Amino acid sequence: MRSFKKPLKAEEERKYLKMYRDGDETAKEKLIEHNLRLVAHIVKKYNSQDRDLDDLISIGTIGLIKAVNTFDEKKGGRLVTYAARCIENELLMMLRQEKKLLREVSLYEPIGTDQEGNHISLLDIICTDEAAMIEQFIHRHYLGQLNEMVDRLSDPREKEIIIKRYGLHGGEPLTQKEVAAELGISRSYVSRIEKRALKKLKVCYEERM
Repeated sequence: MRSFKKPLKAEEERKYLKMYRDGDETAKEKLIEHNLRLVAHIVKKYNSQDRDLDDLISIGTIGLIKAVNTFDEKKGGRLVTYAARCIENELLMMLRQEKKLLREVSLYEPIGTDQEGNHISLLDIICTDEAAMIEQFIHRHYLGQLNEMVDRLSDPREKEIIIKRYGLHGGEPLTQKEVAAELGISRSYVSRIEKRALKKLKVCYEERM
């Protein structure tokens, strides 16, 4: 079980803050070490089966370090109070980023209808292995690295079709029919190019694993 050092008393906090402002880096370490219990307490309400507790503590610790670096004791109050807000803000930024990524690229979001009028998603129109690969990559490595992999596709037409199909670079995802209409080619040709590009992305992804 993880153990943390006891919180500092008010006078101890003031002493280490003064030492740190005078250039003592060991005092900064003390301020961080003795407030890690606060980080652990705050991250509990953000913990879930989908999130790793150690990752949350790492993110919360970033907020704590920012608090130690920017706290102004002349404004009154205690570091622990200010740090709690900074830790919360860092975790909330992480949550907002997660939601943003899910909005930008969602494999479950309807992007059209089939011949019977049923909604279809990205998962419905690409093969299972490649769909799972993209979904896993999005959740594990974030959108920026997916964009980077797509940008490295040597065929400009493959790159263009993948960007349009999955709404990368801030665009809206299009159906194969919509992409075909924009590019003046057949839907079946779009499908062939897309599958070829997805296979290349899958190879690139597996090389990074």
